[in-house]
Amino acid sequence: MQTSPLNAVPHIGRLSSGPVGNIADVSGVSVGHCTLNYQHIQTGVTVVRAHAGDAFLDKVPAAAVTLNGFGKSIGLLQVQELGVLETPIALTNTFAVGTVATAQMRAACADNPEIGRALPSVNPLVFECNDGYLNDMQAFAVEEHHYLQALNSASGSFVQGAVGAGRGMSCFELKGGIGSASRLVSIGGNGYTVGALVLANFGKLEDLILNGDTVGRRLKGMQKANREPEKGSIIMLIATDAPLDARQLRRLASRAGAGLARTGSVYGHGSGDIALAFSTAQTVPQWQPAQVAVSQFQCMHDALLDPLFHAAADSIEQAIINALFAADAVTGRDGHQRQTLRDMLAMLATMEEA
Repeated sequence: MQTSPLNAVPHIGRLSSGPVGNIADVSGVSVGHCTLNYQHIQTGVTVVRAHAGDAFLDKVPAAAVTLNGFGKSIGLLQVQELGVLETPIALTNTFAVGTVATAQMRAACADNPEIGRALPSVNPLVFECNDGYLNDMQAFAVEEHHYLQALNSASGSFVQGAVGAGRGMSCFELKGGIGSASRLVSIGGNGYTVGALVLANFGKLEDLILNGDTVGRRLKGMQKANREPEKGSIIMLIATDAPLDARQLRRLASRAGAGLARTGSVYGHGSGDIALAFSTAQTVPQWQPAQVAVSQFQCMHDALLDPLFHAAADSIEQAIINALFAADAVTGRDGHQRQTLRDMLAMLATMEEA
């Protein structure tokens, strides 16, 4: 097997990436961050929008899969039941979930004043990872306006690494955070895009695998021994413009586990590993009495889904690797530090050349 030089970001698999190489290659999808970076506060909020319109009035089909449920997310139960998103997707730290969910509901009510009155209530959707090694979560530093800042900054061009919700996250005992990737597929003569975004906060260094290279075993000897069990998590988001219903999207989300496993994760006891997939191909309107009772909804034949499954696994693996390569070193709570994969690989290359 040929591997990339240690200082180069490997391209996972044989599928091509989209023009910008992130989840925004799926038309309409945008991402925004709010980063909190001062002394013991190393945290933030990241928001993913499925389209530029009103998420409550024009819902997108979605489904989630829990690989390991050590997590404190909010909104998953209704997504599993109804199969749609009603707000943008928010990522943050564990102790900020309630604050961000409140901010989502306030924002939805501001846009639709009859929510909870003439209209149904709104389902906020917030995912979390524990950034307590670098961030003082007990400071409860994330406030509602930080969600709005991330929401209003959402665009197709966004930074990856130690930003937004990823600011305080660790991955394979190195600096982790936000990573994103995309893959292009052709099915029945039509082109489709699969994009992924991860909040990577998991793993033991000795388990790290880069494009099939068990480099973590060599890197482990360069760090002080840490025998604590894994306590991290990862949130994996998959977007596609292929016409899929919620049942098919659940199947697509489950393939995120294949990409995660290839990087060396075993879904440890203390790790919350959750994947969510959504499709932008069509929307489900908020039902009004004047609307027709039966709506038209298209979905791809199940027999044609394999290329999308392949793209999902590859883009998740690529997104995790991109998060590791993009992240900068961070010093946070009580002087805790996380080195970057880039620096560790540079030192390893020097040692192996000597």
